[in-house]
Amino acid sequence: MRAGSGGPTVRSMATRQGAPGGFAVRRVYEEPGDGDGRRVLVDRLWPRGISKERARLDEWPKELAPSDGLRRWMHEDKDGRYGEFARRYRAELRAEEPAAALDRLREDAARSTVTLVTGVKDVEHSHLPVLLEALRRT
Repeated sequence: MRAGSGGPTVRSMATRQGAPGGFAVRRVYEEPGDGDGRRVLVDRLWPRGISKERARLDEWPKELAPSDGLRRWMHEDKDGRYGEFARRYRAELRAEEPAAALDRLREDAARSTVTLVTGVKDVEHSHLPVLLEALRRT
């Protein structure tokens, strides 16, 4: 089952944009908002055509993005592999470095908004739903 197929959307899973605390999701190609709070790039690769100045990021924890191998594997058949991709990505997020990064973001989001920034075109069918799910687990 692909993310977004009848379930909640990534944006509805995230805290409303501009609300204090919690998580928001924004594409890096959108203008940063006043309520973004801490802006964290959650992709493995730098988004095309975006300067560091325009992105206005506070952090880029690459350990939170799917591994290069997993990302490439999923892109070979996005529709047919999403369920297995999500399972494998959840396993990657349980490793020591990603788990520590998740904890840091949870702590930050308890104090103010953390905006997860991504360059992916189809946010609903990406790693974002899995990442948001992991961020909600304590």
